[in-house]
Amino acid sequence: MKRVSSRLSENVAYMKTKLGVEKSFDVIYLDVHYAGKDMALFMIDGFVKDDILHYLMKLLSELPNGVLDEQPLDKLLRTHLPYVELDQTDDFERIIDGVLAGPTALFVDGMNKAILIDARTYPVRGPQEPDMERVVRGARDGYVETIVFNTALTRRRVRDRSLRMEYMQIGRRSKTDVCVCYIEDIADSAIVEEVKQSLAKIDTDGLPMGEKTVEEFISGRHLNPYPVVRYTERPDTAAAHLYEGHVLIFVDGSPSVLIAPTTFWHHLQHAEEYRNKPIVGAYLRFVRFLAVWLSIFLLPLWYMCMKNPELVPPALSFVAKSSEGNIPLFGQILLIEFGLDMLRMAAIHTPSALATALGLVAALMIGGIAVEVGLFSNEVILYFAMATIGTFATPSYELGLANRLVRLALLIVTALFGVVGYVVGITIWLVMLARMQSFGVPYLWPFIPFSYRGMRDVLIRSPIPLKNRRPTVLHPKDPDR
Repeated sequence: MKRVSSRLSENVAYMKTKLGVEKSFDVIYLDVHYAGKDMALFMIDGFVKDDILHYLMKLLSELPNGVLDEQPLDKLLRTHLPYVELDQTDDFERIIDGVLAGPTALFVDGMNKAILIDARTYPVRGPQEPDMERVVRGARDGYVETIVFNTALTRRRVRDRSLRMEYMQIGRRSKTDVCVCYIEDIADSAIVEEVKQSLAKIDTDGLPMGEKTVEEFISGRHLNPYPVVRYTERPDTAAAHLYEGHVLIFVDGSPSVLIAPTTFWHHLQHAEEYRNKPIVGAYLRFVRFLAVWLSIFLLPLWYMCMKNPELVPPALSFVAKSSEGNIPLFGQILLIEFGLDMLRMAAIHTPSALATALGLVAALMIGGIAVEVGLFSNEVILYFAMATIGTFATPSYELGLANRLVRLALLIVTALFGVVGYVVGITIWLVMLARMQSFGVPYLWPFIPFSYRGMRDVLIRSPIPLKNRRPTVLHPKDPDR
């Protein structure tokens, strides 16, 4: 590990080589002379608050000669650089990593340490309501791509003296800033330690996809589509989970925060349920659950009834009436499944000005014309539309995609093995979920293992004044609020 020398020329030469000052236009090197001392400043253009740095440079330029002849480091830190975020180090690796992250490095001739001036700023958009987690009434601020802003939005809502924000860097080359956030008086120490150890084990060049890259490393199970962490862009949602005993993971450059550990039922909760009266929130939760179950089971069940009409009670015989069309029923379902995914991807890549045109094309393709030419039957479009509405009603985007894959798998096994395939497919799905864990927490808790109180809170949106307990599965230090 190379240390800072007392000779300015050696330090400048080393920094120029490592930062590529002559090769990168945005790496700024300033050769200055203040108080009778030669000095050097290294910074990244666009990461520095110009007004603050200009103010500090002006103060240094007004220092008389000789004032820094004795104990220059102590005098600069305590007297002549009136700024809050100052640090000192003699480790070149830390200095270079610091400059690339935003702070400015100050070297002084005759001083064997560098001063890091954290006067950084990042290009950032203003906090706005997340598109994925909208509410009718409630806060309109959401997380942004700057980690410091996100931690500030969280502290604004959690003014607990035991709230901890532990900083770490991930990525051999990217050195991405990551923050582990939890309330020390509530969160289980074992869960916190497991989360931190999982992050510390990440060995990669960088985090190009931000929090998604982190999730892949800490969750594993790459063939399992179900998420073991929850995403949120709402500070109020993140604060609610902190109070329950969860751990948050902030990744710089990402507007989404990871919540761990989580269960299957956490992905079905939405802030809108708590922005209404308890009875209204309970109704909304019931409708949401119904929509999610329909998104998974309705289409395979209808297909099974179509192929086995004797299973349908006489009172429900109308559900099995359908004209086959020119394409086999299973082929129609696969076509419409893949077609909707194509439309979804097309909508992502379509400019806003053309979104209306895309909607009209989709309506014509999947609507009347597709039925008239015999590509689809009316019933296929009806039941697929009901399943799709359930997918869109799922609060968690990741859970919605996972449920779509399960629905597709159920369709395939039902087409191959009939009723036995449908029943066995659902059984395998339940066993898979029951065997999953999120940082030691059973994924289906409180259903498996069963907890009456926990299941009651999952199914019924209880009044907030009566919900004075935390999930016992998280082993909170303070179980009652």
